[in-house]
Amino acid sequence: MRVGLFFGSFNPIHVGHLILANVMAQHTDLDAVWLVVSPHNPLKAATTLLPAAERLQMARLAIEYNDHLRVSNVEFSLPQPSYTVDTLAYLESLYPSYQFALLLGEDNLPTLPKWKNHQVILERYPLYVYPRPGTPRSPLHDHPAVRLLPTPLLDISATYIRQCVREGKSIRYLVPDAVEEYIRRHGFWQV
Repeated sequence: MRVGLFFGSFNPIHVGHLILANVMAQHTDLDAVWLVVSPHNPLKAATTLLPAAERLQMARLAIEYNDHLRVSNVEFSLPQPSYTVDTLAYLESLYPSYQFALLLGEDNLPTLPKWKNHQVILERYPLYVYPRPGTPRSPLHDHPAVRLLPTPLLDISATYIRQCVREGKSIRYLVPDAVEEYIRRHGFWQV
């Protein structure tokens, strides 16, 4: 089984995430895409993050009716902060017959050399890269592990969604209805 791993804070998960994950699951050689909810990205500040369990629940609500997508909390049981290379090794130990690939935005290519053991990732795993507007070309664009795939260009961010919620503006169509209702019910990001 070929599984694409889409790592993210998903703070909150939004339609941009879901469209990309679904396109990767339906229009590539992947059998499934797992959305891996990261408790804490070591390259990002944790100050605006909701608790991991809340972000996990919203991700589960978002993909509830899609058989090609799955939500994973694998990093919840690993030492923090989470490093992709460690998560990959752990997943391989749990699923030795699976082949894993990473799904990531083109804007991550320039910073990939900052990742822990990034060379191991490039040697062992294909990178399914979706375009991001305004991303300058990097040397990794030509790496054999990198597959730049045609996907919809979506400029939706969780930062924008959180700002809308704080300002009392609608987030309808930016997140699935169940996620919008969950955010409102729990009062996330409301001042």
